[in-house]
Amino acid sequence: MTDLHVTYPGETGPVHAVRGLSYAVRPGEVLGSVGESGAGKSAAAQAVLGLLPDGTEVRGSVELDGRELLGLDDAALSEIRGNGIGMVFQDPLSALTPVYSVGNQLVEALRVHQDLSRKAARTRAVELLDLVGIPDPHRRADAFPHEFSGGMRQRAVVAMPIANDPRVIVADEPTTALDVTIQAQILDVLKTAREVTGAAIVLITHDLGVVAGFADRVQVMYAGRPVEYGTVDEIYYRPRMPYTIGLLGATPRLDGPAGAPLVPIHGAPPSLSALPPGCPFAPRCPVAVDRCRETEPAPARGTDAGHTVACHRGTEIADGSLPRAGIFGTVRGEGAGERESDTGVPSPARTQAAGAHPVRTGSAPTELAPTEPTAADSAPTGLAPADSAPADSAPTSSAPADSAPTGSAPADSAPTTPTPPAPAPANRPSTRPNRTVSTPQQGVTQGWPAGTGPAAPTLLQVTALTKHFPQTRRTLLKRPTGTIRAVDGIDLAIREGETLALVGESGCGKTTTLLEIMDLAAGQAGTVRLFGQDVRELDRAGRKRLRRDLQIVFQDPTAALDPRMPVGDILAEPLRTHRVPRDRIAARVPELLELVGLAADDAGRYPREFSGGQRQRIAIARALALEPRLLVLDEPVSALDVSVQAGVLNLLDELKARLRLSYLLVAHDLSVVRHSADRVAVMYLGRIVESGGTAEVFAAPSHPYTRALLSAVPLPDPRKERARTRVLLSGDLPSPADVPSGCRFRSRCPLYATLGAPEQRRCREDDPLLRPAPTGRGTHGPRTAGHHESDGHTSACHHPAPPPGG
Repeated sequence: MTDLHVTYPGETGPVHAVRGLSYAVRPGEVLGSVGESGAGKSAAAQAVLGLLPDGTEVRGSVELDGRELLGLDDAALSEIRGNGIGMVFQDPLSALTPVYSVGNQLVEALRVHQDLSRKAARTRAVELLDLVGIPDPHRRADAFPHEFSGGMRQRAVVAMPIANDPRVIVADEPTTALDVTIQAQILDVLKTAREVTGAAIVLITHDLGVVAGFADRVQVMYAGRPVEYGTVDEIYYRPRMPYTIGLLGATPRLDGPAGAPLVPIHGAPPSLSALPPGCPFAPRCPVAVDRCRETEPAPARGTDAGHTVACHRGTEIADGSLPRAGIFGTVRGEGAGERESDTGVPSPARTQAAGAHPVRTGSAPTELAPTEPTAADSAPTGLAPADSAPADSAPTSSAPADSAPTGSAPADSAPTTPTPPAPAPANRPSTRPNRTVSTPQQGVTQGWPAGTGPAAPTLLQVTALTKHFPQTRRTLLKRPTGTIRAVDGIDLAIREGETLALVGESGCGKTTTLLEIMDLAAGQAGTVRLFGQDVRELDRAGRKRLRRDLQIVFQDPTAALDPRMPVGDILAEPLRTHRVPRDRIAARVPELLELVGLAADDAGRYPREFSGGQRQRIAIARALALEPRLLVLDEPVSALDVSVQAGVLNLLDELKARLRLSYLLVAHDLSVVRHSADRVAVMYLGRIVESGGTAEVFAAPSHPYTRALLSAVPLPDPRKERARTRVLLSGDLPSPADVPSGCRFRSRCPLYATLGAPEQRRCREDDPLLRPAPTGRGTHGPRTAGHHESDGHTSACHHPAPPPGG
């Protein structure tokens, strides 16, 4: 590809989606294309195959084995699609035709490009399904897309482009929205496809961890233009573009310091129909100079050998005269004011310097780029995080000087004159006159695990919670045919000032658990106690009062915010519902906007006028309107770019410390959990299979399922990724309508196959209870009555793994 330009017609003028993109890929090579949404990654891929809408202007050159593709008519491109170049689309439901079986769609793809009989094509289709890991491929070939799980559909979509041994496979976000275990399976399938076909792969993704372990070379895109290009090691260890450095610093890491603030890239990408003069990243770049605002640097060319960058200051960064560590600062930009944090509240470093109680930020500087790994970093499991010492250990500063990560700022780089913190809630009139707002209790708002600080009250206590749904046959009488055991007797507890994360694959019961808690109803079985009250004993008025202290932030802010209402009315709605006086509402709305880093003037704008990260901030502000004590966070950052995600996570951390909040966090990204949560509970098929302090569980996972989840999380560090050993789970999560007997994880457990006959019989027949995890000092019996869920590290496994060195 040479100097590719893609321009769409737009309402306000031409949209320059791709501007001067050049790269080359060789057989068997993987090129990773990364960048924020709207950077032009997918538009470039669609231009290669002629899939752009009518009216789109495409110029430049795209060659496949020396043959020019641009300018070919649809008939000629049809010979290339699926034969010379295969495409893996992001959404398998849209890529597969719902009215044809999966096998028939593979047969069609084969017969279009090869002279095969229908029988031979059917045989080959079954072989392809087996190759990509579809269980029982002979039977599954006759199934329809809706009968496949999400992971199986994506595997079928991968099977289709490799059917005709293409020269190039373009994979457009192939792992987006998949569970981490399924993501690991899909990446393994893509590696198999490369080995079988010898094809080059162009991998488009926003996940820097996926690229680190899979790609050979990386191209970073911004505002339609390539801004950095090089080998994966050059991009991750020696980045020269401030945008690349910012992306690496904004990425939460499984092996990073727990609770340390991330480094968001402030602002948003420019409109591609109204690009600013000079470098398009200059308005967001902390080290931009006049030349950056006047002249746009030449694009980074992927056809050139070596490490190229589109930055006027790239040479200074490369030779060290402009240190990478100082570009974004330790926590915020040097000398930044209070709103520099893009959250509207003081950064943890400033709050602590101003004399307030410390927040849980950790002692390590924020990491902006991976370090060059040492031999000790290359442990094959990749499970133990960097700070796997006990949570109550005092942080030390005795690390050798050369152990600091690339991009870390020295401790003395903090500003000498901190901005004073904003007024505490107690200094303002409250919408809750009956609620005492006081200085956060030290040892609680720091998020320290239970037992390391003063005792804190339990806000939420869930005991033996159960939710089963009847499974019925679709007939006139809807006869029951079984039971879906969505939640099957779980215990949870959240203390004041802490974050509990609920993790597990899709379908394990996390969302049903949230809905049962939020419903404040009696439920089928078990008890839910909120703020000391049993919800079964509440009348309608009591439930309404309790809802003021319990609020939720949904995954998709676009769907959660009414598009017909201005933001001011959206924030005022819960206040009006609870009959807050008008004058207090008028004062509270601008307070809320400023609290989450927006301007009071934004109250008159509509949700569509904000970016995705800003919409999520509005959703958080709405949840805070009534000054709740407990927030339920349902995948709050999964729909956001990594640069925006960092700002929202920092905001949640700072609000928790400032407002003495507690969080129940549901997330599939374990790196986010590692960053934000104090304790973690791992769910599988409606049960909690492991729980404990986040640092302890992540450093020494006891249950095989937890170990598999952690091993599947990619690290944005190429050498560590190459040294890790994955624990790949076979198949998909079983149906909650057909839960296996005994241990419900045994059908996928990698440990089960290694056990002797007596141990396997125990796994088949006995349902394991939560027990204290092995500590190296001997194990204990099952959990007893009165045991608090947060009292320690527990695991529901007959054969728990011993701790490292235990």
